[in-house]
Amino acid sequence: MAVVDAGSSVRAEARFVRAAPRKAQLVVDQIRGRSVPEARAVLAFMERDAARDVRKVLDSAAANAEANHGLDADELVVTAAYVGAGPVLKRWRARARGRVGRIKKRTCHITVALALPSGEAIPEPIERPAPVSTPPPAEPVAEEPAAEVAEEASPAEEKPKRTRAPRPKAEPAETAAAEPEEQPKRTRKPKAKAEGEPEEKPKTERKPRARKRTEEG
Repeated sequence: MAVVDAGSSVRAEARFVRAAPRKAQLVVDQIRGRSVPEARAVLAFMERDAARDVRKVLDSAAANAEANHGLDADELVVTAAYVGAGPVLKRWRARARGRVGRIKKRTCHITVALALPSGEAIPEPIERPAPVSTPPPAEPVAEEPAAEVAEEASPAEEKPKRTRAPRPKAEPAETAAAEPEEQPKRTRKPKAKAEGEPEEKPKTERKPRARKRTEEG
């Protein structure tokens, strides 16, 4: 809601109010020329929905006069109150046989101006000192001992790097692929015979049995 101060009146304006200009104009006509307390009483008992929006604009203008100019709102009079047309929101609804019904949602701008009944000029806005921003409290800094400061200032000594032992070289592929030499097999020695043991007889080879031949006949 915009607030406008000009010459001998204090104004407040509400823009893009979701109300038809014609309906809001009928409400505004009832408070024009009345004092602020009387206008508030008229708006409180009106049954139109636009009366709520006009009441907000009236209260804004009265608060602006009290806060910025140091005036008493109950002594002011509504000298001007008018409504201007705003943009129209276009909507639609489905109708019979595939047709479309047009819906227009109108908006308006409401302006209310207050002035003194004697026609005196409105005093200039009250000058208020700019807010002073206090700086945040400084954090206490802990003092470090001189020895630690000297160590930090001096460059750190570089530690010697560890040297790795050289790895053994891998054997060539030919030697690795070579097969190990075959070792000679061990032969068992004959056991020494004890005294009194009979000598082993040599084994006799068996003759193959002759196959029986069947006589042909």
